[in-house]
Amino acid sequence: MYGGFYGGYYSGSWMVLVLPAMLLALYAQAKVKNSYQKYSKMSSGTNLTGFEVARMILDRNNLSDVKIEHTPGTLSDHYDPRTKVLRLSNSIYNGNSVASMSVAAHEVGHAIQHAEGYFPLVLRNNIAPIVNFTSRFVWIFILLGFVVSSFFIEIGIMLFLGVVVFQLVTLPVEFNASKRALLELEDGISPRETLPPAKSMLSAAALTYVAATLVAVAQLLRLVSMTNRRR
Repeated sequence: MYGGFYGGYYSGSWMVLVLPAMLLALYAQAKVKNSYQKYSKMSSGTNLTGFEVARMILDRNNLSDVKIEHTPGTLSDHYDPRTKVLRLSNSIYNGNSVASMSVAAHEVGHAIQHAEGYFPLVLRNNIAPIVNFTSRFVWIFILLGFVVSSFFIEIGIMLFLGVVVFQLVTLPVEFNASKRALLELEDGISPRETLPPAKSMLSAAALTYVAATLVAVAQLLRLVSMTNRRR
């Protein structure tokens, strides 16, 4: 019953749709890791730590109510819009490297987006809880589709579509935050010679979001292909 499907699946759609996206994702992860290691050793040209850079940008954008805290891990930096807290990992918080300056400024970019009501961020924040919940059931419905009816695969596809939408909405959010970060760094924080490395650091990070989106789209197309083959 399933032999023809699996044969076509492994030789065709999986290789064409998913493998290139997965390879790009692996490349993106390696690139951002290498960029972080490289630029964490390069001085920002200022005496400012990541914390001080973040605080300076926040204050001059009238966001003195946003707090800055430590968070464990590496590249675990993020802005929490629910509590208005910007969390920086130790190396970013205390470091004065290009990486520290760039990552801190990028996360402040999200805080500025939140304060301005930047629509893609508002949309992402609203759909995130829904997607986090429904995505848990995607593969349950897919498996039920093999055992019971292809109708369940279609439900799984609809749920996974939410994941794809979330990834697509994330792209302008991250690109815009990086753009804001560079504008802030250009405005009296970063010396001219460290701006290109800062841009390279932020571009490497952005590539990971592009790769994640392509993987999600490829997975969605694969699921659609699975449904068509079972009809």
